[in-house]
Amino acid sequence: MENKSLKILLVDDDRFLLDMYSLKFKKSNIETDPVGDSTTALEKLRTGNKYDILILDIIMPTMDGLELLDVIRKEKLVPEATIIMLTNQADDSDKARALGVDGYIIKATTIPSEVVERVVAIHNDKNTK
Repeated sequence: MENKSLKILLVDDDRFLLDMYSLKFKKSNIETDPVGDSTTALEKLRTGNKYDILILDIIMPTMDGLELLDVIRKEKLVPEATIIMLTNQADDSDKARALGVDGYIIKATTIPSEVVERVVAIHNDKNTK
C-alpha cells in the first residue's frame, strides 16, 4: 500500500510527542489527524471521519487508550482500521492484545522515525494476510 493514501488518527495527551510524530508522518507523505484526548478522538470517529490507522496512547487522563479501544470495538467505529497502541508500559500489551490491537509500540525503546516505519509495517502486514 502506498503511504500517500494512508490517513492516521493519532491520539496522545503529550503535545510534544503528538507534534513530533505528526511531523515524522508528514515527511513520509502520511496524513495525520492529531488529537490530545480520547473524547475528541471519539467525536471524530462518531461523526464519520475515516482512518486507515489509529494510534492510541494507553496512558491518558479521563479515558485511557484501552478504554477508548474498547468503545471503538463495541461501537464498531472503524472495523477495518489498523489499531496500534503506543505506550511506555510494556505490561499493558496483554490487555491491548485481548482487545484486538494489530500492533504495540513502546515509546521508550522506539525513536520517532522508527515509529513511522513500524506503523507502516504493521498496517501492511495486516492488509496482506
